[in-house]
Amino acid sequence: MPLDHLYAIFAFGFGACIGSFLNVCIYRIPAGKSIVSPPSACPQCGYVIRFYDNIPIISYILLRARCRRCHIHIPIRYPLVELITGIAALAVFFKFGPTPAAGVYFLFIAVLLVITYIDIDHQIIPDSLSVTGIPLFFLLGFLIPSISWRDALIGILAGGGSLYAVAIGYQLLTGRDGMGGGDIKLLAMIGALIGWQGILFTIFMSSITGTLIGLLLALPASRSLKSRLPFGPFLAAGAIAYVFFGPQLIHWYLGFASTTG
Repeated sequence: MPLDHLYAIFAFGFGACIGSFLNVCIYRIPAGKSIVSPPSACPQCGYVIRFYDNIPIISYILLRARCRRCHIHIPIRYPLVELITGIAALAVFFKFGPTPAAGVYFLFIAVLLVITYIDIDHQIIPDSLSVTGIPLFFLLGFLIPSISWRDALIGILAGGGSLYAVAIGYQLLTGRDGMGGGDIKLLAMIGALIGWQGILFTIFMSSITGTLIGLLLALPASRSLKSRLPFGPFLAAGAIAYVFFGPQLIHWYLGFASTTG
């Protein structure tokens, strides 16, 4: 088997294992529980999950999506997070190769995945992830040559400041809170790694996708545009899109605009 194929298999397997840990984080962080101990157990019967029942994706299939002891159904989300994280690890490997940048971007995506699912479940973005992530990713950005510390610093200020301005403006116009503080801190964290250019791209993409999804959810008669839709997942998706396609799309757009302008 070619060496590149072995690297790819390892990258996916490693990512899937990290995805298993992310499931723990998604479940425990909002509850204020330790992500280290005690070992993972069935929430229904307390059965401590053995290592052979904790193999990413494979154990879910072998157990037929049920606990070994009490046979309660295991949500599809668990193998889905493992699959997404495995694909993310594979994607950064193909995009950046076995470099420090690949490791930094994978960690960035992993944190964004945890934030996404917590925001969907609880409508919160824990400070332990976003606020801690601001200095962490600012420092890790020094391992990525394409991002200068000045761009990252402006990204932090632009990310947090832009959404803060939107939140204040929305409150003044409507008298209601619109943009949560968690989103503001999240965008500051995003800017710490991908800079102010990435912030512009992220805001643009998340606004478009958030609007489209919001309109689709509002179509049924039972829903309305006043239904609260967490914005964190859209910011996360926009940031991840920038990591893989952002500079190329911006370059294409500027070239297209110059030829048609």
